[in-house]
Amino acid sequence: MPGMNAGEVMALAMFAGLFVVLLAGYPVALSIGGVSVLFAAAGAAIGVFDWPLMAGVTSRILDAVISETLVAVPLFVFMGVVLERSRIAEDLLTTMGQAFGKRRGGLGISVIVVGALLAASTGIVGATVVAMGLISYPAMVRARYDLRLASGIITASGTLAQLIPPSTVLILVGTLLQNANTQANLAMGNFSARPVTVTDLFVGAMIPGLILVGLFIAFTIAVAIFRPQACPPLEMTDEERRTLVARILRVMMPPLLLIVAVLGSILSGIATATESAAVGAVGAMVLAAARGVLNLRTLREVCDSTLRLSVMIYLILFGATVFSLVFRGFGGEKIAEDVLQALPGGAAGALFATLALMLVLGFFIDTFEIIFIVVPIFGPVLIKMGVDPLWLGVMMGVILQTSYLTPPFGFAIFYLQGVARDLSIGTIYRGVIPFVLLQLALLALVWKVPNLATWLPQALQ
Repeated sequence: MPGMNAGEVMALAMFAGLFVVLLAGYPVALSIGGVSVLFAAAGAAIGVFDWPLMAGVTSRILDAVISETLVAVPLFVFMGVVLERSRIAEDLLTTMGQAFGKRRGGLGISVIVVGALLAASTGIVGATVVAMGLISYPAMVRARYDLRLASGIITASGTLAQLIPPSTVLILVGTLLQNANTQANLAMGNFSARPVTVTDLFVGAMIPGLILVGLFIAFTIAVAIFRPQACPPLEMTDEERRTLVARILRVMMPPLLLIVAVLGSILSGIATATESAAVGAVGAMVLAAARGVLNLRTLREVCDSTLRLSVMIYLILFGATVFSLVFRGFGGEKIAEDVLQALPGGAAGALFATLALMLVLGFFIDTFEIIFIVVPIFGPVLIKMGVDPLWLGVMMGVILQTSYLTPPFGFAIFYLQGVARDLSIGTIYRGVIPFVLLQLALLALVWKVPNLATWLPQALQ
């Protein structure tokens, strides 16, 4: 761009260099911080970066480590892994499939319902897609479902864990937006602005999440009407029909009680997101113990999986903290602000460009990387331009959920392909396209009717 100084050129070069390194396949958690330190050192060498700024990295990382809000991440991860090991999903799918299965498309609807229930119980996309793939894909193949429809339903249902609370993605978006909101209001001289919390974002995402479940079910019903051969009904024995109601109650009650305990404590204001995560973790252990699958070996495996995923998230967060600091040190924040303010359409144009950027990034890099790179840079600018931070958070949640399904590197696609190796990538690609369009339709709806995201949090204040 004309008129840019050397520091701003370095900021753009660092941004581009990061994506080159990520696309080259280097470890994400180390790439973000490593690229930032290298560019900071180069900038200091040529006199366009103030190296003492790096002293602020330690305090920022310490703030993240002791953040009460971020404690919810490993707790919800632990809860999700325990539920995955307890085989609750398998019982849910089998029973719900029989409840809906006598109608065409019934098994597909049951997969969507179970995906929503697991989303409200685990908050982890990877665990949900893998569990749904292992359990529901063989059942749908036996029922002679069209493979494209089956793969689309399974992957899309698994991504509901990204939008329906509790969601680790919403926790991270909410935490960074809270910082962005504070930063933007201080820059505008507003010292009494109401903070945006993770709990607000959880509540704000509830209605859009339920609408998305409804869109998925409506699409499956439409396929059953216009392409009945793609989703045949299930066959049931007389004994299964007689005991169906009792089995539904027996299988549904435990996860529903857990969902009520976790989300009910948040919606009622009894507990924060972190406190409800603790409730969920304990509740998941109680359910696993009641099913006889909780022992020292299982608990050790659960803790190991939780540690690995949580450390990965925290390492990316630490790297993104360094990236954000160096980017600002080069004057990159001013570039972002100038670019967004120069776009036609004012705040609406700037928001559209940011969401479009997140969607495009979702073709190539992971959701956590997008959050940690985009939200700290563009969030404060959008809020200063008048965008409601809560509405912004929900919109980002929807677009980030879509990124799990977008080819070529939609992670949900590879989660499913990893457990259903007879499915070709091309088949899954074609299967997810209608669901990507449905998610973009939800994004347009929330854009047109912001109250879908803001009404419930305001009503519960």
